Amino acid sequence: MVNCVPALVGDLIIRYDHDMRTITATEASRKFSELLDAIEAGETVTITRGNRPIAEVRPARRRSVGEFREALAALSPLDDEFASDVAEGLSIIRDEWRDPWDGE
Repeated sequence: MVNCVPALVGDLIIRYDHDMRTITATEASRKFSELLDAIEAGETVTITRGNRPIAEVRPARRRSVGEFREALAALSPLDDEFASDVAEGLSIIRDEWRDPWDGE
């Protein structure tokens, strides 16, 4: 790595390479909890294996209820055939279901 500057975060050694934090897969495995702490704090970390980047791990994007509602509103309505298929499937389930405690 070029211009690699190691830093210590708790007991986790993270190397900085051009504003990118990098750790080996072995170290990520051994110190997974500390890695998650760094990511939760907003860090994006590149994990390498054999000096090759194999993954970038970053904080999960938090979605709001409003975003979920917008996504649902953007979906096409169900067509009549789909609704009919669902109704047929439910009728089969209802017809075949038996109460195991009924005693029959």
